[in-house]
Amino acid sequence: MELPWLGIFVVSYVLWVVVACASLLLERRSPTATLAWIFAFIAIPVVSGLYYMVFGPRRMQRKSRRYDRARHALRRTDRKDAPLARPGLTPDAASLAAVGRRLGDNEPSFATAVKLLDDGDACMRSLDEALAGATHHAHLEYYIWEPDEVGTHFRDVLAEAARRGIEVRVVYDDVGSPHVGKAFWAPLRAAGGEVRAFNRVRLAVSSIHFANFRTHRKIAIVDGKTGFLGGINMHDPASATRSGKNAWRDQHVRIEGEPVHRLQRLFLESWSYCKGSFRLTAANAERYFPLPGPVKNGTPVQILDSGPDDANAPLLAYFLAALHTARTRALIETPYLIPDEALETALRIAALRGVDVQVIVPKRGDSWLVTAASRTYCESLRNAGIKVFEYGPPMLHAKTMVVDDTVAIVGTANLDNRSFRLNFEVAGAFYDQGFIDRMVARFEEDRSASRPFPSRRKPEKVRVLLESIARLTSPVL
Repeated sequence: MELPWLGIFVVSYVLWVVVACASLLLERRSPTATLAWIFAFIAIPVVSGLYYMVFGPRRMQRKSRRYDRARHALRRTDRKDAPLARPGLTPDAASLAAVGRRLGDNEPSFATAVKLLDDGDACMRSLDEALAGATHHAHLEYYIWEPDEVGTHFRDVLAEAARRGIEVRVVYDDVGSPHVGKAFWAPLRAAGGEVRAFNRVRLAVSSIHFANFRTHRKIAIVDGKTGFLGGINMHDPASATRSGKNAWRDQHVRIEGEPVHRLQRLFLESWSYCKGSFRLTAANAERYFPLPGPVKNGTPVQILDSGPDDANAPLLAYFLAALHTARTRALIETPYLIPDEALETALRIAALRGVDVQVIVPKRGDSWLVTAASRTYCESLRNAGIKVFEYGPPMLHAKTMVVDDTVAIVGTANLDNRSFRLNFEVAGAFYDQGFIDRMVARFEEDRSASRPFPSRRKPEKVRVLLESIARLTSPVL
């Protein structure tokens, strides 16, 4: 008897569409994203199904609950016995700081010192110095850690610190750092250091959506007093000494004082999530969260963070609030300009209100797909009156924003959905005129090395088509 293949195909297709769409509706995504996935399921069922399993699922409940347990285990780090001096802020800055606080982040507090590290070699020299002076612990969490000269150098520096009796803990992302394995970390572990992979990828159904729930942070904490954050990873492209003229243009910041406590807590949450051994007690709390001394002329800093376990997308909300408070200027540098609807609208409305909105992006990014999708947004934003510039080559990797004389932001998040909703990210908001002026000067220097985003007199239909197809992947880039 001949099987009714057409009937089997039709029934299978209908079942696929019904089950896939029902599963999608249970996630309660935005209507736009939901409809986009439904059309994909109907039009290209097999390909869209595989793509969705890798990139689509966001509500990974077991992982979120585990991370939440790690977070609550560290609530006792709040120091009730040491009221901190809170900086006085301008009305606009105070309004922005309140947004961060209400979204679950901390109040702004005084940093005793802040240093802008506007190239990779400067950042590495400063980190080398901090690690050489460590007396108790060194905690590092990085998205990219490569077994090249830079990555090997810092592994060996940490191994030497561990041999001196320093507690060394490292978290690296298993997707962002695929080339560092047991052999690479063996010298550090032999010296007494501890290493954990964040959200390790395994061949299992529960890990098939491995592209999500990553740590995209690049932070380091030394003795609970000195912290580093920004866009610079542990690899040769960050260093002009190793990569020459091809070194990425990037930005990092070194912070000393009370704001480092927030970075410390974020690291320990990740460490606990990775099942790293650590116990905070009344006896050792001050070693990891040392009490800050009196500060007279510090820099007001607020540490902001977000992750896929928080449906509020705190960093996106803060950026939106910052753009809505802008009155004269908004200066942005980002390697990935793939805004969602809310962020694109905020940029357009700021320009319509007369705000001087300027954005610098790389001429060529580190991913063809991302660059192609980004160009479609660059074009539409330029047509809306926003000044868009292309930097390089080399690659621009800085993730910064300056709004008026209100705030300067240095962080790890790109302007895309992946950073705001699918990755763990962190940023520093600096409410200090001197720091803002330095950031503006750095932006102007990068702009002078850039060119305006080109207009197309005769669009190439093939390229436009490919870029438009790439744009469809924006929600997962």
